[in-house]
Amino acid sequence: MDIAVGDEIPEWVREAGFHAWNRYAAVNDEFVPIHMDDEAGKASGYPGAFGMGNLQLSWLHGMLREWVEPAEGRIVRVACEFRAPSLKGNVVTAHGMVTAVRDEDNERFVDLDVWTDTADGTRLAPGSATVAFPL
Repeated sequence: MDIAVGDEIPEWVREAGFHAWNRYAAVNDEFVPIHMDDEAGKASGYPGAFGMGNLQLSWLHGMLREWVEPAEGRIVRVACEFRAPSLKGNVVTAHGMVTAVRDEDNERFVDLDVWTDTADGTRLAPGSATVAFPL
């Protein structure tokens, strides 16, 4: 696989809202009122309900998985910080840019800056990741 510093990986786009939040909550038993009820979100100082922070992490993971699995790669590490809420109706895009490439022990390790953002460019969850591909 030809990978170079500065390469961008395919984006992953999702719409934030009750459908996505409900599915995530069902799998993770996270039916917290601020994520399900507009009035609870407003009481917390937001315009309404907002998405779970860890859903941003799962969307980054999904983006990485779709990139590495066809090449029989694996996700070594992914982490992010939750900087802004994912509000209902936002179109959220997961991004990744290669920052380093190195070969070790019959694998090509690729470090990336990863992040989710909204259509207006607000970064919700900046982070980093490492993936590995067989040589």
